[in-house]
Amino acid sequence: MALQADIEALYDADPATIDRAEALKKFSEFKFFLNRGEIRAAEKSGEGWTVNHWVKKGILLGFRLGALQDVSIDSRFRFFDRSTYPLKNLTAGDGVRLVPGGSSIRDGAFVARGVVCMPPMYINTGAYVDAGTMVDSHALVGSCAQIGKRVHISAAAQIGGVLEPVGAMPVIIEDDVLIGGNCGIYEGTIVSRGAVIAAGVIITGGTAVYDAVNRTVYRKTKTSPLVIPENAVIVPGSRPLDTDWGRQTGLSLATPVLVKYRDGKTDAATALEDLLR
Repeated sequence: MALQADIEALYDADPATIDRAEALKKFSEFKFFLNRGEIRAAEKSGEGWTVNHWVKKGILLGFRLGALQDVSIDSRFRFFDRSTYPLKNLTAGDGVRLVPGGSSIRDGAFVARGVVCMPPMYINTGAYVDAGTMVDSHALVGSCAQIGKRVHISAAAQIGGVLEPVGAMPVIIEDDVLIGGNCGIYEGTIVSRGAVIAAGVIITGGTAVYDAVNRTVYRKTKTSPLVIPENAVIVPGSRPLDTDWGRQTGLSLATPVLVKYRDGKTDAATALEDLLR
């Protein structure tokens, strides 16, 4: 792919030696395909997900090329950002419901038809948000996060962004996942299709997730990220601090616990979301 070769060459070049006008032209072409979802920071291939390193390099190149620009609404609402990353240029024809009230979608994010954005929420550049997903109030979809179809990201949930290092897996939320209110999913965690993450659960790449059904523990390894299984129902839990002083004082650590796998009752409890779309 010629565009990939051009982006990688520009990323590796000394900024003082590049033709900035030509570089901006190439970046504009790159961002055109990024906005359309035709290139992505990560893609599912076979049974797993693959990071497209060159796409993350292109996003970082945009920050390097952009100049700080005044993007204020007026003299009372002042904003300053990189010229290469304005707000996404949406129209009603794009089929995205962006409800008034302080939300922002940054250019370079793909937001599919049927996505609902409740104010205030934020979707950062490089993110991919697929059809029928709802991003609720005070929720964040971080840079390069990959969100599937019919996902509900509840109020105040945080889907972390991962730009650097370029080889790092971004957060992946697959189709039909429910992310509860005040959740945090970070550091390249993969939440598989149909999972339910209950309100208040925090999961990072280094979190151990305890499966009380199968009596096993899910962790990331040197070669693979933390993966939450399909249809898992995860709730906040705790485990004792296994030290002498921990046992003496009764301390425990917060721990996500897989308490069941999604069934008809769970589906009925989440079906009300369809009425909001």
